[in-house]
Order: sequence, then C-alpha cells, then structure tokens
Amino acid sequence: MDYLTIDVGGTYIKYGIIDHSGNLLRADKVPTPQNLDDFLVQIYDLVEPVKSEIQGIGVSLPGKVDSDEGVVYYGGSLQFLHELPLKAKLEERFGITCELVNDGKAAALAELWQGNLKGVTNGAALILGTGVGGGLILDGKLYQGSHFQAGELSFIISNRTLSNHEDMTGYSHSAVEFVKAASRILDLEDENDGISVFAAINEGSNEELITLFDSYCEKLANLIITLQAVVDISTVVIGGGISQQNVLIENIIKQYYSVRERLGVFGDMLAKIDILPCEFRSESNLRGALYQLLLNIDAGNQTK
Repeated sequence: MDYLTIDVGGTYIKYGIIDHSGNLLRADKVPTPQNLDDFLVQIYDLVEPVKSEIQGIGVSLPGKVDSDEGVVYYGGSLQFLHELPLKAKLEERFGITCELVNDGKAAALAELWQGNLKGVTNGAALILGTGVGGGLILDGKLYQGSHFQAGELSFIISNRTLSNHEDMTGYSHSAVEFVKAASRILDLEDENDGISVFAAINEGSNEELITLFDSYCEKLANLIITLQAVVDISTVVIGGGISQQNVLIENIIKQYYSVRERLGVFGDMLAKIDILPCEFRSESNLRGALYQLLLNIDAGNQTK
C-alpha cells in the first residue's frame, strides 16, 4: 500500500509517495502559494494525479495543528491557514483518509518510527529554522499536550526582561537569525547564505564568527538542559536544514558539557544524554506525516 505525504513549508511544499514500510518511492517539491485559494488548488493538484494509487494522505503543516479534528490554527508564517479544516476538505473531495500533524511533531514521529528516537522512551526533537519547533516523546509516544502545542519551544522566554519578541526562544535561537547575523560579520551579499557561513566556521579563522557560533550553540545547549530538567529526556535529535552541518551538532555537544561543568553539583546531578542529528534530515516531515496517518488508522481499527 502506498500513501501520499505532504510537508507544507513557508517556501516550498514537499510531497512524496511512501509505502507502508516507510520507503520513500519518489518525491518532489513546488513553491508554496501565499494565499488560501491558491494553496488549496495546489494541494488538490498534488492529490489528483495519484488518487487512484494511494490509501491515504498525511500532511505536515506549521502552526498549531489539531490532529484529532484535522484543523490548522495560525499556520506559523502562513497565517492564511488559520482555522483551515484541511482534513475534511481533502476527505470530502477525494474520499481518501487524511490526517494532519504539526511539522515539528512530524519530525519527532519520523525519528520515533525509524530514526534516532527509535526505542527511546523519553526524548525530544528540536527543529531549527525560522523559529524553534519540536516534538516530545514521552513514554514512547508523541505528546501533543492539552492544546496540541507541546514542544512549541519558540514560546519559551529566553530573556527575563521580555521587552519584545526578540526575547523569545523562537527568535533568539532561530537558525535563520543566526545565519543572518553571521552573514553580516562576513559581509556577505546574501544574508541567507548558510553554505558560506558554515564554510567560514569550518575554516575557523574569523574569531568574531566563531564567538557568535559558540554563543548560538550554548543557547541551544541551555535549551536542551531546560528540557532535560522538565521531562527527564534521554535523547535529543536536532533537525532543520542547519542540522546537516556536522560542526553544529559537535559544538552543541561541546557546549552542553561546558554548561554542565559550570553548573557544578547541579550539573553532576543531571544524567548525561545523547545529542544526535535527525536521521532523516529533510525527509523527516514526510515520513512523520505518514506515521501519524498510520497511527490514526490503527487507532480507528481498534475501536471498530
């Protein structure tokens, strides 16, 4: 049995055909429309050519996603998605089972299913992008929370003065904002040129850049320790495009142990945890959207 999975991002909509075992058979992407009417037309156009060969549709989206009702709220950077009942629209139009999940939670589900959170009882996924998304795995299952917002790490206050949004984790720990700041140091024409930024980091000759990078990784280490203190996780996986840079994971681990050492006896009391990149990198949301679909289908069958 094959399934269509769709990962809605601010710039692109990725989509793919995945079989029941999690094998990605083919995948592609299209630009993300910036209004609701064009968005729905695009989603329908992705389903139409494959509707006769698929058993279900899994969709990963930004924002608060009610996976029970299949409704998107706020939509992250795609505010036009607010209150969109996408599950009902797709099921009514095509007669195919559909399930929705938040993008950060989709990444956590993919890692729980077949990646670096497989077999982990309590863990977390940190997804670094425009903000900081994520998903919590507690007692071997994705924890959605009371309002489907568990793991939305962007909302953590990172500065006690809280003068504006820049004092929230979604801004202070943003991979996009880090790359922009690094690009200014390097005087790059393109402020989003992450490839050049990490080439310079790996070269290691620009002291101001290395100081910025160390500070950024220390912030992420602090965030991991905060999560560890709250839910006693054993493993953290780091996702988002920036996670493909091995030096990022290495430095986060370095800063994590540096912070623990500075904590003294409190650091000694914390168990050491594993910090790993997401196994599936850019494919995580596609795979996680399928796993959410399979879980919901299985739950539905058990209630019959």
